[in-house]
Amino acid sequence: MLYFVARRLVSALSVVLVTLIATFALFFIAPTDPAAAICGERNCTQQRYDEIKKNLNLDKPKVQQFAEYTAGIFAGRTFETSGVIQECDAPCLGYSFKNDRPVTEMLSARLPVTVSLVAGYAVIVLTIGVFVGSMAAKRRGTLGDRALMSSTLILSSVPYYIVALMISLYLTILYPILPRGGYTPLTDNPGKWFAGLLTPWLVLGIYSCTSYARYSRGSMVETLSEDYIRTARAKGLSDRVVTYKHALRSGMIPVVTIFGLDIAGSLAGAIFTERIFDLPGLGNLVLQSLETYDLPVIMGTVLVASVVLVAMNFLVDVAYSLIDPRVRLS
Repeated sequence: MLYFVARRLVSALSVVLVTLIATFALFFIAPTDPAAAICGERNCTQQRYDEIKKNLNLDKPKVQQFAEYTAGIFAGRTFETSGVIQECDAPCLGYSFKNDRPVTEMLSARLPVTVSLVAGYAVIVLTIGVFVGSMAAKRRGTLGDRALMSSTLILSSVPYYIVALMISLYLTILYPILPRGGYTPLTDNPGKWFAGLLTPWLVLGIYSCTSYARYSRGSMVETLSEDYIRTARAKGLSDRVVTYKHALRSGMIPVVTIFGLDIAGSLAGAIFTERIFDLPGLGNLVLQSLETYDLPVIMGTVLVASVVLVAMNFLVDVAYSLIDPRVRLS
């Protein structure tokens, strides 16, 4: 088991390193000029252009820029902006071109919003999605099974942003049945925190439940037809014990994979949800940074997203080995 975990950890760190190099090359070696974009086409003199480029440390060789960026992640960096020395503690992901703030500080301020959104979403998809899929698998071929699966297909065939926009428009603005989205820190007011995230949780969670219900049903149908399940039933075990103690454990292996990668992608920024319900999370930060051409913030978000994705993939591998010991042996 220890060798299995160590091997997966080395593989995960290698992916993060490759992502760091590729991301830096994409944003800073590609034929783009952030200084020109910030200076603007009008009233941009050569002196102002050179000053912006120097302040952003873009006048240094690319190799030196990459070395300083990588070193800053582990040891911090020192920036000089318009003659002012600014310290950026590790892990330093650079300074924002537009806000003149450490990228790490900006991401830290937005991360609790996205984590809160994803946490509620995870609870909904795991409880409702897996429950609906398991119920449909137990009643395979019945009218209830067909009704459940048909409804999930109909809902998932509509693009998510349309569903979110319609619910936001009709159920929170025109007919305020649900509370309007917003974010209040949990430590400030737990009631407002819950109320502000309730509608985004329901919209994102119930929409995603359709996929989890289908995955759970397909996996459970296959598992319930295995020989060891028939043996358990032949021994006189109750249907509840067979389904939820024996079949569910094996049937959840594909769902674990989807869930782990889905959570990582959501943490990277549920862009539509945060923009529609006005949540100041990572997704909104990425959109604002794209509009202002703030490369350090975009690169920092991509790097954090890749680390989260790799970490979740690593945890999924470990969970696999715990759920199914055959994974360790392979």
